[in-house]
Amino acid sequence: MDLTTNYLGLRLRSPLVASASPLSGEIDNILWMEDAGIGAVVLPSLFEEQLSLESYELHDHLTYGTESFPESLTYFPQYQTFRLGPEEYLNLIHEAKEKVKIPIIASLNGSSLDGWTDYARMIEQAGATALELNIYSVHTDPELTSEQIEQNYINMLKVVKAAVHIPVTVKLSPYFTNMANIAKRLDDAGADALVLFNRFYQPDINLETLEVQPHVLLSTPQAMRLPLRWIAILYGRINADLAATSGIHNAHDVLKMLMAGANITMLCSVLLRHGIDHIRCIEQEMHQWMAKHEYESVEQLQGSMSQKHCPNPSAFERAQYMRALQTYQPEWGRVY
Repeated sequence: MDLTTNYLGLRLRSPLVASASPLSGEIDNILWMEDAGIGAVVLPSLFEEQLSLESYELHDHLTYGTESFPESLTYFPQYQTFRLGPEEYLNLIHEAKEKVKIPIIASLNGSSLDGWTDYARMIEQAGATALELNIYSVHTDPELTSEQIEQNYINMLKVVKAAVHIPVTVKLSPYFTNMANIAKRLDDAGADALVLFNRFYQPDINLETLEVQPHVLLSTPQAMRLPLRWIAILYGRINADLAATSGIHNAHDVLKMLMAGANITMLCSVLLRHGIDHIRCIEQEMHQWMAKHEYESVEQLQGSMSQKHCPNPSAFERAQYMRALQTYQPEWGRVY
């Protein structure tokens, strides 16, 4: 069974790729993932705020004298809370490239142009195979238009593409007025791949301490429906490769994403829940399903259930919407 796939001009042994997570921040885990059969690894994100603290030595200046106003100490994350500083991050890339044969994809997480290009070059020099731009920004300014937000994405991509020679991917959120349009614009601007979709982690309120606190919820299989739909819509309509992420927990999820048109499928929550060796289980289940249904390769699967040949995808989507609402019945029986 041929599980190889093409992504970013590379031939990967498998469409299973480890997404950015705490697991990929340690060299022993990367070695373990390679041994378990992973196709590539995305390192944890290096945050724009880390680059600012490193480049401009803001940490001491931002906290100087704030002890008299304790609440102001919570405005910025403590520098020590970041898992990897910029120098450690570059060292991780260098060490990983020396010890494993699979592609190592670095990740930059930010929301502005500041400081990205210098570190993008350093990441390339450290040996990263590719660079993922993980653009995470919750816009709260009511005067900021959708056109300005989208142009900011385009500008960030162009600046980084001009700074490096390695492939650059863009990890997107699904919250755009016209997802197809921003995908096409990023494709035209030179994105080598689009990663669909970034998950915005919503904060919670602690009723005992009356504080806002982070609350990370791992994905469930239901989360895969959104990237599944958009990959099926975009496949064959843009040149950039398509990477599926969020909600991929078993072999069936992987196979569906490939049929929709994904080049690769990214694993995160399932590995955090079940461990790195679960990669072997997913691959084994893929082999079994493909053998049963007489598929010989991932290439044979890819895009077979996409909307590439659908003349009017918008009409198709609306028809499926109406069909779902009109045919649904509650599990306990018909309502009279």
